[in-house]
Amino acid sequence: MEHEARPSGQLWVEDERGRRRMPDPVRDAAVRAVMITSVTLVQAVVAFFCSLAGSWLAFPVTLTAVASTIVATWSVLDIWITRQVWRQRNGVVSEPSSTARPAPRPRRGEGRTESAPLSEAA
Repeated sequence: MEHEARPSGQLWVEDERGRRRMPDPVRDAAVRAVMITSVTLVQAVVAFFCSLAGSWLAFPVTLTAVASTIVATWSVLDIWITRQVWRQRNGVVSEPSSTARPAPRPRRGEGRTESAPLSEAA
């Protein structure tokens, strides 16, 4: 690894190559999923404490927490679905992976075809 000399006060070196930004529809779905999941977790905690206290709110809050769990699961799946749809509509940059095998070289004589010289074709 290449280590660069750092000043004594610097804790890390910024990487020039950052992660690419998510497409806007995917980011919107991710923000939506985080918000729904956080509300669901708050509802679950409230349902837990209401049931410990023996409050009448325990049952309705538990029902809404279960419904919110289903909605939160769908919102997390929506991130994946939105990402796949965006990739299909906008294309994907195809890059060969490091494990891809190189194209086989043609053997001698197999790649050659008999063709007329250029002077005869004209």
